[in-house]
Amino acid sequence: MPPYDDAVALLPATARALRHRLAVAQREGRTPSLVAAVVRDGETVWSGARSMVDGHEPTTDTQYRIGSITKTFVAVLVLRLRDEGLIDLADPLGKHLPGTQAPAATIAQLLSHSSGIGAEPRGPWWERTPGTLRPDLGELFDVDPARHPAGRRHHYSNPGFAYLGALVEALRGAPWGEVLQRELLEPLELRRTTLLPRAPHAGGFAVHPWADVMQPEPLHDTGRMGPAGQLWSTVGDLARFAAFLVHGDDRVLSAETLAEMRTPAVAPEAASWDVAYGLGMQLIRRDGTLLAGHTGSMPGFLSCLLSDVDAGVSAVALTNVTSGASVAGLAADLIGTVLRHEPRIPEPWRPLAADAVDPELLALTGPWYWGANPHVLRLRENRWLDLSPLAGAGYASLLRPEANGTWTAVDGYCAGETLRVERSADGEVSHLDLGTFVFTREPYDPDAPVPGGTRGWT
Repeated sequence: MPPYDDAVALLPATARALRHRLAVAQREGRTPSLVAAVVRDGETVWSGARSMVDGHEPTTDTQYRIGSITKTFVAVLVLRLRDEGLIDLADPLGKHLPGTQAPAATIAQLLSHSSGIGAEPRGPWWERTPGTLRPDLGELFDVDPARHPAGRRHHYSNPGFAYLGALVEALRGAPWGEVLQRELLEPLELRRTTLLPRAPHAGGFAVHPWADVMQPEPLHDTGRMGPAGQLWSTVGDLARFAAFLVHGDDRVLSAETLAEMRTPAVAPEAASWDVAYGLGMQLIRRDGTLLAGHTGSMPGFLSCLLSDVDAGVSAVALTNVTSGASVAGLAADLIGTVLRHEPRIPEPWRPLAADAVDPELLALTGPWYWGANPHVLRLRENRWLDLSPLAGAGYASLLRPEANGTWTAVDGYCAGETLRVERSADGEVSHLDLGTFVFTREPYDPDAPVPGGTRGWT
């Protein structure tokens, strides 16, 4: 990625703006403590903390419970299974994990909260009670868990991720926490992310809504429900995790698969088109910027990790209060502050290297017509092509070169479709075929095989 400037550190004015935003969040959210960090291009460039007790601010090594950010960790483990060929996301859960109450739910539906199963398990509030109350994976619900038709809408389900954690256990032959430690935490050096708290860690509190008084919240091991929100972590560890979610790490998960996790999997609710969900990742559109990550809450704790992937900037915020503080708003504002104060400096324009330009590809560039609709084809680095309409609506796609001489569209309406260069009997290029759409050098070229033929212009 192009740099922001020659230094890693933020400018003093940017750092002060971030400190101010953090201080406002701690005061207005009435949080016992609050700690946050900003990551840019894979490096932590700022961190800050506030506390109700002077001189006792948390550090980037202080553990907080991170709640549903746990789900993103679990989703990474599930996508690793898919990338290894052990599962298909279209597989029903029952194919790999017998004995659940949702055997027909697909793995993709569970990852995207679109299986239609209930939001919470049976029994008393699972976040405030021991997991021993729900020891049997086959009895997470008192009745049929279906609340909506599968695949039709987003309906957040904590038990859905309990099932996914159990799926990891079944296919790896070890508890999900051990698998997490071996396959993700150790490679990424997340040494302070654990199932149960390890000192130094914050205590969780509830603050009275109408008075500045508070009480401690209970702490329990949630057992089978752990994959939905059990983990504890630090700002330091989550900053490294954020860098991984943006850039990928082939020891854990590729950047391509992480991009798949950030793709909306089901339509959001009609009243919240600025919020969607991918595969274990939340998507938030704020001030025209798409942010990806996850929020989290458990009794006594709120958390948030968000990234602007295109800009390479992430923010993490952790606090030890049950409600009242908007850590998602804080994280989004920290990202926005950095982007406003220090926008990325673009790379200078440079021509393609002469020995990297294929004359035949160069000859393909320029205007092409889909019927009478003008498009332009441009040559990019490494034989990539870029097709876009000259004006108005059309078919815009970035096209990836394949070894067989074709290209695959990676975005837009034609994503996944194949572009072929078709030639006439004399070897000259006749037309382009993009998923059966015929592009010609002239509008409705009479010499090209346009379906239905052409009548000529009069």
